[in-house]
Amino acid sequence: MSEPERVFTLRVECHAGYREEEFPCRFFLHSRKIEVVEILDQWLAPDHRYFKVRGDDGASYIIRHEVTSGLWELTMFDLTR
Repeated sequence: MSEPERVFTLRVECHAGYREEEFPCRFFLHSRKIEVVEILDQWLAPDHRYFKVRGDDGASYIIRHEVTSGLWELTMFDLTR
């Protein structure tokens, strides 16, 4: 059996791109504010948009946005720099 996926709900602040799509510019992990310094990758799933980003702490994160509910979740992080 595979291990269940662990996700954390996030508060994310965004800015709109040139096609009015939202892109994360910062997010809050508990009480810690993390600025997005680079969007490394992004992809679409049927109900989600995923972003792989580098934070101002040097870590990489994958966050996803559920299109219908507007919910943002952290699905992966890598603290290695």
